[in-house]
Amino acid sequence: MTVDLHGNAVTGASPRALEAYGRALESFVSWSGDARAEAHQALEEAPGFTMGHVMHSLLHLVGRDPSTLPTAVESYRRARALPQNARESLYLAAIATGLTGDFEGARARMGEIATQYPRDLLALALSHTLDYLLGDIRAQRDRIAAALFYWSCADAAFHGVLAMHVFGLEECGEYARAEDAAFAALEMDPYNLRAHHARAHVLEMQGRAAAGVRWMQDRAAYWDRPGASGAHVWWHLALHQLELGDAAEALGIYDRRVLACAPGVSEKIDASALLWRLHLRGHDVDARWARLAELWAPHAEDAYCAFSDVHAMLAFVGAGRRDLQQRLLRAQRRRVAAGGTNAVMLRTVGLPAAQALEAFGRGDYKRAFARLRWLPGMSHTLGGSHAQRGILGMTLRAAQQRAGTRGRVLFGFPLPQLRAA
Repeated sequence: MTVDLHGNAVTGASPRALEAYGRALESFVSWSGDARAEAHQALEEAPGFTMGHVMHSLLHLVGRDPSTLPTAVESYRRARALPQNARESLYLAAIATGLTGDFEGARARMGEIATQYPRDLLALALSHTLDYLLGDIRAQRDRIAAALFYWSCADAAFHGVLAMHVFGLEECGEYARAEDAAFAALEMDPYNLRAHHARAHVLEMQGRAAAGVRWMQDRAAYWDRPGASGAHVWWHLALHQLELGDAAEALGIYDRRVLACAPGVSEKIDASALLWRLHLRGHDVDARWARLAELWAPHAEDAYCAFSDVHAMLAFVGAGRRDLQQRLLRAQRRRVAAGGTNAVMLRTVGLPAAQALEAFGRGDYKRAFARLRWLPGMSHTLGGSHAQRGILGMTLRAAQQRAGTRGRVLFGFPLPQLRAA
C-alpha cells in the first residue's frame, strides 16, 4: 500500500509524485511556494494519481475567484474516472458538493474526512480555509485545537498546523495564546508566512502598531515573497504604518507591494481595503481609485463571493463609477434569487453592505448608516477576518458622523484594542 507523508493511503502515486504532493501540502499550510504548481507537478509525474487530481481540484475550487472553477471541474472529472479508496471517494463527494455552489455542504463533508482521518493534512487545512471563507470563527479555533492531539513536533508539517491554530486563537480573542503559538511555529520554521501573518493580526487587534512595524520590518527577509500571501502580509504592515500616521509609507506599500504587476482577486481585495481606509482619513487617492476600479470591472457581475463584492464596490464608489456599482448590485440580486451558499451571505450581509457603500458614495450618509447599523451582529458571515471586516465598522462611524445621526448600533464591529506598543 502506498501512503503519503502522514500515513494516508493513496492510489496511483509514484515516489516522485508523492514528493511533489508533499511539497504542495507544505506550501499550502505554510503559505510558501506555489501549491497549485506543485500539485500540477505531481500529476505530471503520475497522471493516474487520484489524490493529486483531488488536491489540484480543491486548490482551484476553494477560493474567491470564479475564473479558477473550470480547472477545478476538469481535475474533478479526471479523478472521478480513476480508481479510488474510501477516503478518496469521500473527497470526490465533497468536491461535487462544492461545485454546486454549496460551500457549507462541502465544508461539512471535508470536516468529516478530517475527523475520520485526523492525520489527513489536506482535509484539515481545507476545512480550516472553508471555516475562514464562511466566517465560522469558533470552528477556526476549535477544529485545529482538536486535531493537535494527533500531531507533534516530530512531524515536519507541525509548524503549519500550529500556524493555523494561531489564527483561530487570534480570531477568538485569545491573543496571548496566539502569540505564544506563533513564536513556537516560527521557531520550527522561520519562513512560515502563515505564522507571520497570524501574529500580524494579533498586533493589529491589540493596537500595537509601533511594535508591529518594528517586528515585521526586522523579519521581512523571512516573509517577503511574490504572490498573494506575501502581498497580504505587506498589507498588514501598511495598516500598522497608517495607524501611526504614516500615510506616505502606506501608499508606498500599496504601489510597490499590493498592486504591483498583475494582481489577482486577493491583491485587489487588499488594495480596496487600504485605499478606503486612506479615503476615510481624508487622503487624496483619486488617481489610484480609477485604475483599481478598472481592475475590478471584470468582476462586477461575478456575485460569486460576497466578501469580494464588498471590496469591488469600495473601488467602484471610490472611483465614482456609478455604472459598475449598479451592475454589481443587479448581479447580487440575481444571485440572491438563485440561492446557494453565497446567496445566503449576500442576503444577510453582502447586499446590504454594498447598498450602504453605494449610498455613502452618493453622499446619502443617513441611508448608509441605516443599512450598516444592523450588520455588526452578523458581519462574521461575510467571511474574512476581524481586521478585514473592520472596514464596515469604520464606514459605519464615518456615515454616522457625516449624517449627524445618533442612532444606536446593534452590538458592534470588532475593533483593534487601542493599546500602547
